[in-house]
Amino acid sequence: MYPSGLFENLDISGFFILASLAGGFLGAAIGANFAFGLTGITVLLGLASLAGTGSTAVLDYIAFGPFTGPHVAFAGGVAAAAYAAKRGYCDDGKDATTPLARLGKPDVLLVGALFGAGGYIVQTGIFHLPWFGAHTDPVALTVVISAIVARVAFGKSRSLFDLRRPAGRDLAPRGLAAIAPDDKFAWVRYQERPAQFLTLGLFSGAAAAGASLWLHDAFPAIAEAGTAHVFPFAISAVTIIFLILGAPMPVTHHMTITGALAAVTFLPIVGHNVSVALLIGAAAGALAAAIGELCSRGMHIRGTTHFDPPAAAIWPTTTVILGLGAALGG
Repeated sequence: MYPSGLFENLDISGFFILASLAGGFLGAAIGANFAFGLTGITVLLGLASLAGTGSTAVLDYIAFGPFTGPHVAFAGGVAAAAYAAKRGYCDDGKDATTPLARLGKPDVLLVGALFGAGGYIVQTGIFHLPWFGAHTDPVALTVVISAIVARVAFGKSRSLFDLRRPAGRDLAPRGLAAIAPDDKFAWVRYQERPAQFLTLGLFSGAAAAGASLWLHDAFPAIAEAGTAHVFPFAISAVTIIFLILGAPMPVTHHMTITGALAAVTFLPIVGHNVSVALLIGAAAGALAAAIGELCSRGMHIRGTTHFDPPAAAIWPTTTVILGLGAALGG
């Protein structure tokens, strides 16, 4: 939405590519996870703007566009960290938290800029794919694709799925048991066991479903825009800032966004029974939690570059939710 007409005579694609270069640069400069925390804050601001004015401009450009869109700023920060490690500027290419401006290396930040622009292009392409683009999460899928490119380009191990047994586990079984987390290789230790991540997913999904259903009903502009599900996602994203600062927060944004989306998507299918819709949201949260932990074990914890488990869980879970919703007439 461009109410002033300022952008009417511009090549919007060219404008957004240039803006995304800057967004990726910013994500690298302040660190991918800090950039993602800002995504949560800007989503909250965008929802407030939408509820008050009916405009999605803040959500479209600020939160999920070239300023703090995860496919731009977060992905740019992740790729820049991988590049910095490859060049020997830092030790850990998986470090998605440390602001990379501290290195004083313009080339690192320029890599972030390039991946930011690439993220915009890829996300736009996915969004315009027939059927699939409207039935998945193009932002999350772009974060995954960007991580794959960064690993191939800058990782010490170019393998996406690392199912090797770690050194010192000569007697360990192969397969899933061989990639079980340990003190050296882990993602979030207090949510890695099934009893932990399934419980967390169920209740995070339920909480998100309840909040999104209420917003969907209370604010016609939010319901019309189909954005109620991003409110609990924003809350989860903001908690990442507290995690960075040392509080042992759970990582739940893959659980909350899918739980909320499932509840709103299936609400008309279940006859607008909000209790049933909330339970569906809880189940979706648990599914996303399980996929996220599986992706952390197979693709993140033993890699030398960051591969985001929540993004890897969000896009397939979203595709299942929206695909089933479409098939069932939602």
